[in-house]
This record gives sequence, structure tokens and C-alpha cells, in this order.
Amino acid sequence: MWRRARRRLRTGPLHRWRFAGGRAGKLLVVPPSLRHGDPMIAEAIYAGRFFFAGQLLEPGRTSIFQATLPSEAYAAELHGFDWLRHHAEAGDALAVQNARTLVDDWIRQKGGTLADPAFEPAVAARRMIAWLSHADMLLVDADAGFHKRFLRSLSSQARYLRSVAQEAPEGTPRLQVRTALAFVSLCLPAASGRIKIAARHLAEELDRQVFPDGGHISRDPAAPVAILADLIPLRQTYLRQGQALPRGLYSAIDRMLPAVRFFRHSDGSLALFNGSGASDIHLMTVLLRYDETLGEPITHARQSGYHRLAAGSSVIVADTGCPPPALVSRNAHAGTLGFELSCEANRIVVNCGRPLTADAEWRRLSRSTAAHSTVTLDDRSSSHFARSESLDRFLGTPLVPGPTEVLSGELGDPVRGFEATHNGYERQSGLLHRRQVSLAEDGWTVDGHDSFQRSATVRTGSDAGKATARFHLHPSVSVEVIGDGVRLAVRGQRWLFRADARVEIEDSIFFADAGGARRTLQLAVPFDAYDPAGIAWRFEREA
Repeated sequence: MWRRARRRLRTGPLHRWRFAGGRAGKLLVVPPSLRHGDPMIAEAIYAGRFFFAGQLLEPGRTSIFQATLPSEAYAAELHGFDWLRHHAEAGDALAVQNARTLVDDWIRQKGGTLADPAFEPAVAARRMIAWLSHADMLLVDADAGFHKRFLRSLSSQARYLRSVAQEAPEGTPRLQVRTALAFVSLCLPAASGRIKIAARHLAEELDRQVFPDGGHISRDPAAPVAILADLIPLRQTYLRQGQALPRGLYSAIDRMLPAVRFFRHSDGSLALFNGSGASDIHLMTVLLRYDETLGEPITHARQSGYHRLAAGSSVIVADTGCPPPALVSRNAHAGTLGFELSCEANRIVVNCGRPLTADAEWRRLSRSTAAHSTVTLDDRSSSHFARSESLDRFLGTPLVPGPTEVLSGELGDPVRGFEATHNGYERQSGLLHRRQVSLAEDGWTVDGHDSFQRSATVRTGSDAGKATARFHLHPSVSVEVIGDGVRLAVRGQRWLFRADARVEIEDSIFFADAGGARRTLQLAVPFDAYDPAGIAWRFEREA
């Protein structure tokens, strides 16, 4: 909170002059971009249809940078300029001119304001990386006036970003800022000391944020993808300029690439935990071309807190770790011991994922335990969300005490599996949730068991608790009740689900579709939390 206040003080009207004036004489190098674009989106933008964060805005004759924006998420995407890649992909003269016009419009409308949200540190960092990565497109055949304004704005934003870097929010926002400043030190004329300082700060953030197993401190499976999409081009830019690489850059890249494969399902998309949503499969395919290890993913990412089971054509990814620290939990979910199942190119059991829209109610719903394929107790979440206006504003609704201990271990042959216990319900109910999941050697059978055990340290007077094991299904899965089981059908596959308790079919919602939220179904199995026997359940593929 104090960091944000200090940043606002530094960037107020009395200090704005510090970032104005002067310009880089030239652009030394243009970094490569690994993100692909869609020419159709460039066409829509040219037609005045700006679709960001799940919302459409058509400003008409008003500049998009003067329009009233529908949400902070929308503003972040608009002012971050990642959408320039669509114009670059189109590549025609009209798309290039439109991109240049929009950049010039932003410089005139926003360049001297230093106002939120365009100058949120992470947004400014994304914008600088996008401008530098597409500078060859923006400057080709540009007149001298635009060339001058563009370089002056880049220089001014770089000075601003250096000033507020330490006040950037913890986690990926601060890493993005340090990455952007490393790009700037290479692409714009700079003293060797500034290049070294930028490299040192980046190295420090990589040490703090990237786990030895390649996961990110936020525990978001999508975070390594976004980080690698910047770090690999940055590494290439260092090599091209003949500069020494930041300490740990190679190592961080080499650790994160296998982590991407660890979190991928059979269809190429990412597991939906802790803020991950619709996957950019094309980007992941491009990134994994740089992975030189090419071995099978590990089964237990201990530092990240996940298990992966793979056999035959089936893959299971499960959350077996504690929630991330509060300062980096703005997007974290209360999905402890949740799992997902895929087979071949089909997603079967899923979590609901992160919504594309910025709707606050949907976002809260998607983060709840009930939106994950795990067990709820008395319709509560295993982690709680801070509901304070000040915390919402400064930390983005972090997770507050939930599971403080998750004990996990692996099950041995002939099955592949894990067992884990978490204490997220201990304070309220004096109970610990225990889950076992195993995958048969041929990948055709998934066996599970859920139960609660009394805590040795926390006692309550109640002996009644309603637990519900939930299994959210992908929208492509159809459901048919047959006898004491439920048949699941998806693109030529059939699976039979059975449990030793009543199985209910309930509505659900899948947020992580590229086209927006979709209705789907979930299997719900209620049971008595105080019955030590718990419930057993099975997914079995039919021939």
C-alpha cells in the first residue's frame, strides 16, 4: 500500500517534469517477438471495434484514449499495446498506418499525463516491450515528426519506469517492469553502468520469483508462459548486442520450459489453477521449440506444489501445494487438492478457470473452492478472500489464511498416484481433508478417495458436516445417467463414473474458453465429513 502511495507522490504534477524532455537519438536494436497475431483483430480495430478483457467498446469519432473505459482490466489491455502484434501479423500498409496512428494518438493524449491506469508500472512495462518489439513496423516510412515523438516518448517512459520500478506490485508485475527496463537498456543508447544495473535487478527478481522446478511464485501455470515470451527474446537481444547476460537468465529459461510441459494437458492447453485461463497454444508451441531437455515431465513439482500423472493417453494435473504468499495471491484460487483429467485431445474433468471478463462477481466465483474439482465443506472455500476495499485496491483481493500445511506423497507401482492432506478447514471444523488419486498403468482408470480426519490440535463440538466432492466437466462432455453410474461421452470416447455415494448432476460454468464463459455440468457427490470412511470414486474408460 505504501509503495503505491509513494509512487503517486513521485509522479504527481510537481515531479512530472523529471520524465519529460530529451530523447534517444536512435533505436539500436529491435527485439524479436514470439507472440503471434490475428489480422482479423487488426481489421476490427481499424473499423473502430476495440474488444479487450471480454468487453467491446466502439468510441466512434472519439479517440479510444479519451473514451470512458468499462474496467481496469480493459484499460490495462488497451494501454499495454500487446495488440500491436495483430497489426504486425496483417503487415499491409493500412494496418501499419493504423498502428502508427494509434500510437501517435496515445502519445498526444496520454504521453504527458503519468495518470493511472496507463501508467500502472506493469501496464507501462507491457507498452514499452510492445513498442520496442514492433518499432520496425511503426517506424517504416514514418515521417520525421512521428519518429521524434516516438523516441522521445520511449525515453520519457523509460525514465518514469526506472523511478517507480521498486514500487511495482510483487510478483509478475515487478518482473515485467525489470524485464522492460532490461530491454530499454539494450535498445536505446545507454551507459554501460545502466545496462549492468538493469541486468542485476532482473537477476534478483528471477531469483526471487522462479522456483527451482520452473514454476512461478504465484503458482499460476500460465505465468511461466508469459514470462518466457519476454525472456527468450530478451536473451536473444543480449546476445545480438554482445552484452553479458543477466545472472540466472539462462537457468530461469531452462527451468521454466519444462514447467510449461508439466502443466500441459493432452490437448496442448494449460491446467486451470490459480489464475490460468484460456491457453495460447500457438505461443506455447513456439516456446517449446527452445526446450532442449525434451524429456518426460517430472511427476511432482515440489516447490510449485503440483502433481502430474501420465499413463497411456491420459494426463492428470493436481494442486497439492499451499496457496501462494498473500502479496502475490491477487489471482490465486482456493482450489487445494483439485485435479484435472484429460485423455488424448479431450479435456474431461476441469476446473472452471479464470474469466475473460473483468466482472467482479464472476471473478470471485471462479476463485472459490466450489469452482474446482475438489471437496468443499459446508459450502465454504478452503481459503478465504480479503474483502476490504483498501486491500482490493492495492493488492487485488489476496487470499488470506487458508491451508497452511499440505502434506503429500506419491503412491507406488503398479499405479501412479498421490495422496495429500490439507488443513484449510481446520480452524472452523477441526477437520483435515485427505485425498488419494491414482491412474492405472494403461491410463484407462482413475481411482480416488476423499475423507476427513479430525485434527490433533483443533477441536470443535460439532459432529455433522456436509462435504461435497465436485467434478466439473468440460463443455464438450455429454452426460447420461445409467444405473448407479454416469456415462461421459466426448468425441468418440466414453467414460463411466461411479462413486459409493449418491451422484448428483448440477449446472456449472466453464470460464476458460477463448470465446467466453460456457455453460457446462458438474458431478457432485455429497457425504458426511465426520464419517471417517469418506467416499471412493472412479472414472473408467469404456472400450
